[in-house]
Amino acid sequence: MDDRDRFAPATAGTPTSDPYRRYVDALGTVRLPAAFVDLDALDRNGDRLGVRARGMPVRLVTKSIRSVGVLRYLLDRFPYLQGLLCFSPAEAVWLASQGFDDLVVAYPTVEPSEIARVAAAVQGGASITLMVDDVAQLDVIDRCAAAAGTSLAVAIDMDASTSFPGLRFGVYRSPVATAKAALALADAIARRRHLRLDGVMGYEGQIAGLNDAVPGQRVRNRIIRTLKARSIRDVHRRRGAIVAALTAAGHSLRFVNGGGTGSFESTARDPSVTELAAGSGFYLPGLFDHYAVTLGEPAAGFALPVTRRPAPGIVTCAGGGYPASGPIGPDRLPKPWLPTGATLIDNEGGGEVQTPVRLGTADALPLGAPVFFRHAKAGELCERFDTLLLIRGHDIVDRVATYRGDGQCFF
Repeated sequence: MDDRDRFAPATAGTPTSDPYRRYVDALGTVRLPAAFVDLDALDRNGDRLGVRARGMPVRLVTKSIRSVGVLRYLLDRFPYLQGLLCFSPAEAVWLASQGFDDLVVAYPTVEPSEIARVAAAVQGGASITLMVDDVAQLDVIDRCAAAAGTSLAVAIDMDASTSFPGLRFGVYRSPVATAKAALALADAIARRRHLRLDGVMGYEGQIAGLNDAVPGQRVRNRIIRTLKARSIRDVHRRRGAIVAALTAAGHSLRFVNGGGTGSFESTARDPSVTELAAGSGFYLPGLFDHYAVTLGEPAAGFALPVTRRPAPGIVTCAGGGYPASGPIGPDRLPKPWLPTGATLIDNEGGGEVQTPVRLGTADALPLGAPVFFRHAKAGELCERFDTLLLIRGHDIVDRVATYRGDGQCFF
């Protein structure tokens, strides 16, 4: 018997089209735990994002990918992807050294050593734009650019949250919420010899990143959709006013970035936006399962080996304690994916060295068999593994390094 056969579910006649068996076939005798990307599903997700973008260019969000090999694959495969949206200045500098271009850093920094590295990279020909939302940030960036004898491009991050009576619908990011505030910051940029305004970003996280079709939560879903609809109108109005005010004042904008995987439809309707942003929509992690619009299918996961069978219908896997960032709750835990119907044990969750799983049927899995999980967030999976196995059909067709595998740690 082939080693793979002993990892099949106990029931006979499992069809080869069964996703559990397909991944078992692909992994074969690979050492577990292991992380993987299903290229067939990745391609379908990318095709879907392209259709949803309706001809608008999309900046690829590196935080959700965190692998140079996968970034290259996606940029080569999908021509609508133009440029990268990075999460760290040091990451942008490193990606520039790997041959990537048109890099926008999505989050502000005031760390002089990182800004100095950006300035040196720009001196060497790299295209890197830093994010700002405060005059004090400008002072640090301007000093570093002056010391390097260069100028640096910056973009204004606008606050895309919406304030309702007694409720802030959105995240705490930027203090720049109005056209007046954006214009004041743009004028401050223009007064600094070593800075130039390059664009505007407005990420509406409360629309792009919030589930609105959670099973069993009909009332909540209706409320969230109503809040989203009102917030969309508010964001479009304020973003349009900001862009109009900057343009009327003579400020040139190379790009106006908006949206995320969960908000393509609404953001693409905003005439002030010139490009969208997406990353999670390629891997489609657990937090993107319950949206009113169909976003795609799971394309990335990890496999843990069964090392114990403590009770009928329960197996214990090695490792698995990979919680996602954000508010603490069950939705931040990894999700058992395959075999179908597997669930975590409520009072144990995912453990650092072992994770118990309740199987969906009475069928047992043998020791050594894999249980497949999905991370709650896309790129954070890559912080746990050095390598991603790229699967097509029933086979591993390549192995690529994650940022961690390349020895990179940006936070």
